[in-house]
Amino acid sequence: MPFEVFLTADAVRDIEELYQYIARHDSPGKAQNILTKIEKTFGSLAEKPERGVYPGELLALGIRDYREIFFKPYRIIYKIINNKIYILLIVDGRRDMQSLLQRRILEK
Repeated sequence: MPFEVFLTADAVRDIEELYQYIARHDSPGKAQNILTKIEKTFGSLAEKPERGVYPGELLALGIRDYREIFFKPYRIIYKIINNKIYILLIVDGRRDMQSLLQRRILEK
């Protein structure tokens, strides 16, 4: 049975900001194309959510509650709870991930 995939409010905001950035610095068409591919990437998690790896920054702290998949250069971080997948974070992997994960996941 496939898992259900949900986006948190933070993930929705990440998508909106990503679209705006790409549309402003490239084109709205390119932004839409990238978002469609990202949505397919996390949508495919419904069939095989365990395929994601543990984020290295969290694994170094002994935290194995979260997983991630990549749509380069973007990292999609999620948590599996029962038969549900919660997308928590969609960010450019070139950012300071340690600080971002601290603020968005560990401090909640």
